[in-house]
Amino acid sequence: MARHSGSLPIYLQFAELLARDIAAGRLVDGEKLAPERDMAAELGIAVGTLRKALAELQNRGLLQRVQGSGNYIRAINDPKSVYAMFRLELIKGGGLPTAEVLSVERLKKTGELPEFGSSDEGHRIRRIRRLSGQVAALEEIWLDGSYVEAIAPEDLSESLYLYYRKQLGLWIAMVEDRVGLDAVPDWAPAVFGQKAGAPITHVLRISHAQDGMVAEVSRTWFDHFVARYVSRLR
Repeated sequence: MARHSGSLPIYLQFAELLARDIAAGRLVDGEKLAPERDMAAELGIAVGTLRKALAELQNRGLLQRVQGSGNYIRAINDPKSVYAMFRLELIKGGGLPTAEVLSVERLKKTGELPEFGSSDEGHRIRRIRRLSGQVAALEEIWLDGSYVEAIAPEDLSESLYLYYRKQLGLWIAMVEDRVGLDAVPDWAPAVFGQKAGAPITHVLRISHAQDGMVAEVSRTWFDHFVARYVSRLR
């Protein structure tokens, strides 16, 4: 698996992939996983890395490890995934989210954004989002400038919410997603595969912090030939 500076540790990436499959119902309660060596070979990782991922799932209550028998899924309502609010999946289902940061800038907020935060400036983060290596979406995230003076691209992990919690003491407690039709932005890199100005599915997300303040506004343009937006209610 290709990784870049700032990524989650590889064992945690695979723990998250399995947690997403459990949340989506592709791995069901009581299901026995393949033998660890077979599973590691299928995923293309070392057995030791897989065992760390499985131990992480066990700590979250998502896996039961039975000595001499194997590993069994325990499906629970809260998988405690860092991608709990991530809504894009591959068309065939699932997909491990990774992100490539294109730019991070502190800028004056633009007029087309909904009102958010207390500063007149924000950190604009532009990223390419992949699902299991496939380019699936473009993201433009605006974090209110009051939370931190500057953000270095190498500080960002795959999950911005994890970065917010660990580095800024900021929890995203609630989000509102507005799905509609937009156009591919003019900054779209060639690797995205869709021309600037072409119609595309768009998600505007308004994110509230633990104090109720709107801390972040993000825009996601996703390729509907690669990915779909999924929201599951329980």
